[in-house]
Amino acid sequence: MVDIEDGDKWIELGKSDAWGWQQGCMLQWRPGSDSEVIWNDREKDKFVSRIKDVKTGEVRTLPRPVYALSPDGKWAVTADFARIQNLRPGYGYKGVDDPFRGERNPEKSGIWRMNMDTGESDLIVSLAQLSEIPYKDGNKLTDKWNYVNHLLVSPDSKRFIFLHRWREKGPDDGEFKVNNGFITRMFTANLDGSDPYILDPSGYTSHFIWRDPEHVCAWTKPDGNESAFYLFKDKTKDVEIVGEEKMPVNGHNTYLQIRDGKDWILNDTYPRGVRRQQNPYIYHVPTDKRHELGLFHLPPEYKGEWRCDNHPRSSNDGTKVVIDSPHGGNGRQLWLLDISEIVG
Repeated sequence: MVDIEDGDKWIELGKSDAWGWQQGCMLQWRPGSDSEVIWNDREKDKFVSRIKDVKTGEVRTLPRPVYALSPDGKWAVTADFARIQNLRPGYGYKGVDDPFRGERNPEKSGIWRMNMDTGESDLIVSLAQLSEIPYKDGNKLTDKWNYVNHLLVSPDSKRFIFLHRWREKGPDDGEFKVNNGFITRMFTANLDGSDPYILDPSGYTSHFIWRDPEHVCAWTKPDGNESAFYLFKDKTKDVEIVGEEKMPVNGHNTYLQIRDGKDWILNDTYPRGVRRQQNPYIYHVPTDKRHELGLFHLPPEYKGEWRCDNHPRSSNDGTKVVIDSPHGGNGRQLWLLDISEIVG
């Protein structure tokens, strides 16, 4: 931890052997607790998670890694990180062999729900199950290489999102490509895996965030429309564009938790132009105004699996933002930005 109220004092918490360039070891505070953090780790031939009480120093181990936690702090949902690493390197973890590496849609891989207190877990969505659900062209996906990625639980802890992705080529095919070649559809489901709903069947879903228990803001390209951020209402066909002119490119979008949490969107851009500048910003939805938070140069050596996106995230009160950036020549750093004067 870094204590910003004590001279930026560094406090060591532990180590991890389950780590990726884009999402680290999923280190996060446990919702509902003011002292517990959780991160993913590896024990020999399996991935696990560690929960540490930063006040007492007590550490306990859960038998599965975590991807996203429910806001009530009771549950974790998680995916198969070994399979993700095979089919989307940089987003999973190395070090554990995938027993289903040669299977396109295994029955024993998919999404698990785990009890945060007991560690008990259940496979709630399988890749075999997903592959049987036809794509929008009417064809099943049983002959594709299926995996899931990017899970996120709704603010009321009742439903969660996941991206179902598939490829034509498997990890051992000579024509396999790391950063493209996959198709995506976005599902929501209850926390036990029941009542799945294809919220975005377009094939293009990218970054997304829950605005509230009923709405999701995502970058995508709905059929017959241009790529943009769209607001979806869960379990309906209702969709509307968001920030059409002020948020015209894809980024890592979240909502600032100020007042009702619907007014401010925190976002960034991928490097643009010959100067490779990344641009974090906040967008005020009611007034359609965009407030820039700076331009940060991304050196050309930061590319591919080890690129460094800004990945902006805010403090609980929405007045501070942290970004990742290697600008300035000192390698990857965390930069703290004060936005309190903007958000008022």
